[in-house]
Amino acid sequence: MNVHAPALKDPRHVTLHDTGLELPLADGLEHYFNYYWLRDNCPSSFSPVTRERSFDIFHLDQPPRAETAVVEGDALVIHWQGEDHVTRMPLSWLETYAGGKTRADVADLPRKAWFADHYADVPRFSQPRLVADPAERAKWMEAILVEGFAIVSDMPDTEAGITELAELMGSVRPTFFGTYFDVYMQIDPTNTAYTAGALELHTDTPAEEFAPGIQFLHCRANSVDGGESLYADGVAVANDFRHRDPEGFRLLSTVPIPFFCEHDTYDARSRQTVIELDAHGEVSGLTISQHMADIFDLDQRLLDDYYPAFCRFGRMLQEEKYVMHFLMKAGECMVFDNHRIVHGRAAYTATSGERMLRGCYVDRSEMRSTYRALVSEGRFKA
Repeated sequence: MNVHAPALKDPRHVTLHDTGLELPLADGLEHYFNYYWLRDNCPSSFSPVTRERSFDIFHLDQPPRAETAVVEGDALVIHWQGEDHVTRMPLSWLETYAGGKTRADVADLPRKAWFADHYADVPRFSQPRLVADPAERAKWMEAILVEGFAIVSDMPDTEAGITELAELMGSVRPTFFGTYFDVYMQIDPTNTAYTAGALELHTDTPAEEFAPGIQFLHCRANSVDGGESLYADGVAVANDFRHRDPEGFRLLSTVPIPFFCEHDTYDARSRQTVIELDAHGEVSGLTISQHMADIFDLDQRLLDDYYPAFCRFGRMLQEEKYVMHFLMKAGECMVFDNHRIVHGRAAYTATSGERMLRGCYVDRSEMRSTYRALVSEGRFKA
């Protein structure tokens, strides 16, 4: 009696279905790809000049369907029904998206939490080197992505100095305070920062629907008594809060609360969660400001739980374990993630000297865009 082994399936065989096809990839598994997706992402669908999609799938007369599909060398080759069109896709590229995997992002870096003793280890950069060296700029932005905070020294003592620095990262982003803001004691202040009083730990402009992401604070002068700068990593605090108070963390990361900022010419309002989570469910930052928190217009029964959690977290932010204290020096610029780093200031004696800061913002998305472009292969070589 002859026993025949079952025929082995051709490892390069492509199976056609009504709505898509299956083919084996390097992991040895069969992977399904939808016809619309394959046709829409044919390499010929993109302009080599603009890098944008030039093919419009809306204009197809009928749903795309493969007439034939085979593996030739290291590519999948598809002849389409009803079209005089052939798609050739590298198998290595298809592996990138097999199973619905998210496109890799070089700017999606793991965050490194830091604590009160971090000042000696804060990433430091020189403004002239950043201007001259794209590779140094990439390291600077990577530091912001990972740690959320960096100090830039050797700043020119000019109003334009902060502009030149910010524009290495992106476009200066105006807020309701204007394109720039100068922090010094004012006779009729429109913000607590423009006094000599203490300023609690906070994030800036939470009343904006999309608060700016990266803040620049250029110290032009600082000879007063007092006025220590206070900085804390919201990621470090919120991660610990998640373990210390799981229910409080749930409330602060899921329930939006109102913020406001109003004066003669503006009335900004938004609703934000205090703790911000990223697409992975990890803490990416905070939105918190006692002087811009609006009346909590939440159900009063919900407030029975929310307010105590809010206060527990607010007190935790001020624990010595987390808050970094130091005096800013003239010629330095603090650059930090406004959605992650909370900052504040101790009170100072206004008549004891001069304290002058100039600030502005750039959006986080612009920084990520610039970083991606810089670290692309060969971008900052020679």
